[in-house]
Amino acid sequence: MDTDQWQIAYAPTTGVRRMHETPLVAASEASLKGYGCLVDDPKTFPIEIVRWPAQGWRPIDANTGDQGGVVEGLFQFCWKGETLYARNNAVGDSYRFGWSNWPEEAATGASHKVRERALIWRANYHPDGGQLFYPLDGRGFVVPLALPGDDVTPETFVSFLCDGRRGLYLHPNVWHGAVVPLDDEAEFLDRQGRVHARVSVDFVKEFGCYLAAPLRQPSPIRLAKASTGIRANSAQTRASRR
Repeated sequence: MDTDQWQIAYAPTTGVRRMHETPLVAASEASLKGYGCLVDDPKTFPIEIVRWPAQGWRPIDANTGDQGGVVEGLFQFCWKGETLYARNNAVGDSYRFGWSNWPEEAATGASHKVRERALIWRANYHPDGGQLFYPLDGRGFVVPLALPGDDVTPETFVSFLCDGRRGLYLHPNVWHGAVVPLDDEAEFLDRQGRVHARVSVDFVKEFGCYLAAPLRQPSPIRLAKASTGIRANSAQTRASRR
């Protein structure tokens, strides 16, 4: 892919030397409950569209507020050296999503290092509708997700490993970081709400760390420990806010 012509929509936040590594879970109907689901047929799968919220006590009129519909296009992801780039042609934005090394040390040319993790600086959710990522080349990918709620922290994220045989659908308001291809490149059919409202978290600014998505196969032992860690971290976060 020729990323030289891509105009990056948002300058990444960098400058820290700390990461929080998420658990890595194999994507399945059970593990994705609450986040979304796996999809076999991207053309017929319905994309949820959220009705425009009422501003006061008067309700939105029936059959209005959700007519923006769905937009679709090619979502391209490409590792260049140790930097992950992407372009969402459905909405016309390009991104520098993350790195497999500290950004200041990331190789810009060909790198023979095995990518162990992706360091991600931001994540977002879409309050106006759901989003579908359907791999067009059957290649595996990893994506960090968190359940809805603006009081999100790095500890609330879990990375899901998808084998590339099925698409991944996310409900409205579900936090998602970068879709991280396991190969050098990947292309997806992207279908999402046309309004494309976006709410973001900047991990570097807000928490002084990158969100690290592991790029290796999860083991049953590691998954058991991760589940315990998620519960413990969530409890600690709630306690600290009281």
